[in-house]
Amino acid sequence: MADELPLLLAGEPMIIAGTRALYWPARQALLIADLHLGKADVFRRAGIALPSGGTSEDLQRLQVLLDEHACRELWILGDILHGPAHRAAWYQQWLGWRERNARLDVHVLRGNHDRQLPHAQLQVQIHEEARLPPFLLRHEPTPDAALHVIAGHLHPQVALPSLRRRFPAFWLRERITVLPAFSAFTAGIVPAPARGERMLACVEGSLVQLPAP
Repeated sequence: MADELPLLLAGEPMIIAGTRALYWPARQALLIADLHLGKADVFRRAGIALPSGGTSEDLQRLQVLLDEHACRELWILGDILHGPAHRAAWYQQWLGWRERNARLDVHVLRGNHDRQLPHAQLQVQIHEEARLPPFLLRHEPTPDAALHVIAGHLHPQVALPSLRRRFPAFWLRERITVLPAFSAFTAGIVPAPARGERMLACVEGSLVQLPAP
């Protein structure tokens, strides 16, 4: 196991991190997906008991990644929000994090949970998708004729029977890379990789490569 691994995507050197992120050295950009700010708050308001600290812990993990790499940009590939942007504790935590990283360019692709994003005042740049050759960044992992797609949305996971639980995973497909959800409070799908595809599980911050089908 390793905390990070080099990866060649569409001929571009990248670094894949066991803490559920992808780093693009040439652009000094960190890519994550499905942050789901305030998800625990939404569930608690609905009467579903969840432990506190979800957003703060996710932001701490994100800060560690930014401190470890020379980052000029952060790209969040959809679903930065989980629901309405209530001015709850998570919002103050986000503003504090944003102030600490005021010189960081933060870009967000609108996801299916981001209907309130234009009004949320998160101090980010909002896009529908972003063409950054050789990549196309978007929320949903639909293919493109010319560019390698990097996306989120599906929250891919792997089931490791020996550990009796699921773990978030990177799904490396033909011309599409699907990132795991960055948020700790997410369910997901367990895909059946096709021949030639790879799954890299994120296990306690380390990467575990599953055998190819």
